[in-house]
Amino acid sequence: QVHLVESGGGLVQPGGSLRLSCAASVSIFTIYLMGWYRQAPGKQRELVATINSGDSTSYATSVKGRFTISRDNARNTMYLQMNMVKPEDTAVYYCNAEYDQETYWGQGTQVTVSS
Repeated sequence: QVHLVESGGGLVQPGGSLRLSCAASVSIFTIYLMGWYRQAPGKQRELVATINSGDSTSYATSVKGRFTISRDNARNTMYLQMNMVKPEDTAVYYCNAEYDQETYWGQGTQVTVSS
């Protein structure tokens, strides 16, 4: 089993920055694929970004060039650096891991972009 705990959410002004963290209960060196998803009120959960064990990344078109996903194997932590945030980035952000043929989710962290 893998436990994922997100942190770093909060209120940020449009154009500002925020960094989300996802701490895993296992060595993330052993996790092939990790990612960030988000869910806004009344909308379906959507993929934001993914990173694999080889550090290959992919991004949703809506965040490309503004968000950066990374992982620190020594700290067993994945990050999402969010820059130039927009009101439409407001959502609950979830950490995801594909491990040993199972899918795991964190509890989510709220990000609100508002002036």
